[in-house]
Amino acid sequence: MLWLKAFHIIFMVTWFSGLFYLPRLFVYHCGVKDATGQGRFCQMERKLFIIMTIGAVATFAFGAWIIWRDMSLLMAPWLRMKLLLAIGLVAYHVWLWLIYRDFANYRNTHSAKFFRWINEIPALFLIAMVLLAVLKPTT
Repeated sequence: MLWLKAFHIIFMVTWFSGLFYLPRLFVYHCGVKDATGQGRFCQMERKLFIIMTIGAVATFAFGAWIIWRDMSLLMAPWLRMKLLLAIGLVAYHVWLWLIYRDFANYRNTHSAKFFRWINEIPALFLIAMVLLAVLKPTT
């Protein structure tokens, strides 16, 4: 079980690294006006998105495996809340993909300041999820 938890955490770190870095790339991408720079940022964003998606899928796979090995975990309120937050994080992940797609199609309408703000969203999720997993509150 500890191996499963270790890999769950490793892939969660991979996923969160992408969730933190992709909006930062968007900040810099806003300032690019030439086609070469546009292509370079789109390529970096696409590759990062693939890596972070692999991290997300593996995070869920190892998490599901942990739950499958001990189904009683689903009765724990902290885990149900963590799963709800994970679903919210998936929604954020998909939103980032939509933003990437807008950049790739020259349709971005957001400012660098906007991307600096949304860059903070995964930090809130991370704090809440780590506190739930470590403290395991019962209510």
